[in-house]
Amino acid sequence: MSKMNPNEKKENASKNENVNNEEATNLQEEQANAADETVGSDNVSGELEALRKKYNELNDSHLRLMAEFDNYRKRTMREKADLIKTGSEGALKNLLPIIDDFERALQNVRTAEDVEAVKEGVDLIFGKFAGYLSQQGVKPIEAVGKPFNTEEFEAVATIPAPESDLKGKVLDCVQTGYTLFDKVIRHAKVVVGE
Repeated sequence: MSKMNPNEKKENASKNENVNNEEATNLQEEQANAADETVGSDNVSGELEALRKKYNELNDSHLRLMAEFDNYRKRTMREKADLIKTGSEGALKNLLPIIDDFERALQNVRTAEDVEAVKEGVDLIFGKFAGYLSQQGVKPIEAVGKPFNTEEFEAVATIPAPESDLKGKVLDCVQTGYTLFDKVIRHAKVVVGE
């Protein structure tokens, strides 16, 4: 064994101390980095968990919304079917009193001796029925004397006009036409002058 002088011992001790200090510093840095990575991975896993939770909430909300929409769609289809099936109930219900009047008129026609009273009764029933149609928006198309147009009238015949100013005008109405809120639901069948 070689003997070291005291200066060499101090240098070696100082070198060992520096090496130990460097190793300690490196170890501290590695521990700090590991701690940062742990904190970073904790942050990432925390963010990942938060994102999963948010995804599950949004997915659940989406599924519920889809189910609600499907229920709404089915309900409205049922309601539309019911409206189509029973939509005319109110209109038909209001016609029943007029049917009752016709039944009474028919009973009286068979036994009546006064024809004028029967005529008056039928006129009253017709007036009641025409009033009901008017309340529902159904109105007759006035035809005689008006210029012929294909939007309201259907010509069933043409005859020579008795006067020159009646050419192209409606001379007679064979069947009355009707409008429902200004929409033609039946064209008037007319005779036109030529």
